[in-house]
Amino acid sequence: MTRGTVRRLPDGAGAARRERLRVATLVEPTVGWGRRTGTPAEIEAEMTLDDIHATPEGPDALAGRARRLIDEFAAVGAKLSGYTDVDEVLADLSHACRRLVPHAEHAATSRRERLGFVTIGATSDVPPRVDRIQYELGHGPCVDAILTDSLFNATDLRIDPRWPEFGRRAAEETGILSMLSFRLFFEDTGSADLLAGLNLYAAKPEAFDEVDETIIGLVATHGAFAISAAQQRRRADGLTAALQSNRDIGAALGVLMTRLLVTREQAFDLMRIASQRTNRKLRDIAQDVLETGTLAFLEQPQRPGRPDQPRGGD
Repeated sequence: MTRGTVRRLPDGAGAARRERLRVATLVEPTVGWGRRTGTPAEIEAEMTLDDIHATPEGPDALAGRARRLIDEFAAVGAKLSGYTDVDEVLADLSHACRRLVPHAEHAATSRRERLGFVTIGATSDVPPRVDRIQYELGHGPCVDAILTDSLFNATDLRIDPRWPEFGRRAAEETGILSMLSFRLFFEDTGSADLLAGLNLYAAKPEAFDEVDETIIGLVATHGAFAISAAQQRRRADGLTAALQSNRDIGAALGVLMTRLLVTREQAFDLMRIASQRTNRKLRDIAQDVLETGTLAFLEQPQRPGRPDQPRGGD
């Protein structure tokens, strides 16, 4: 068994193994387990954690885990389906990854902006601290995953030759030794300019295995579809609002043309003047016209002489 992998114990094996170690400790004050030597109490605590994460082998066990993953992904998909804001989707993806990957201690997403990167949906204060180092240096697992269309599994940042400076600082300043980063791929042409990635963090080395890589890939796929859908809904909402605004402006022009006996161009000029005077959008001026039947500045008493010219001495 390679270091950092989770060993799957069959039913009852955990209890039997603890019993054997308990008997062994009656003879020796300390016993070695794996690559570490500790007291019986320390070994018992470590084995209990292994038993919690261990899943029995066999078709039933695998089917049970598959059902749990399906349920989780169904819940994630249902929640993401109604969003129109990309950052809300990215934040929910972070929390979904934290729930679905048992070895992840922290999670976040990174999104590229015009002048750099930003961390979104961090599940604790650790990811922003780690990411700040990457953004400052311009490289690291999540930055490189986003820029090179790749998955990066950093098993021990203290000795990883790909990011020596980042790894040293991340380990010393944040205590993070393992990272798993995966870029989101968007097929929607409207999302072509969006670059983002999912990131998982852990304080122990070799925290993430092939199963974790598969899960983060599935979450990223779910998230990419949700983000594309969110952007499509936002564009659709924008078009709907623009069409409604154009209808309101057209109707307001008709009201002014009828009441003031002016041409369409003259009516539009009056609305534009009202917009500039009040520093309000043209669609808001149109709403006023539809509600009152006129423009407010036309009802105000005019000073003698040319409009908008200050009087002498003012």
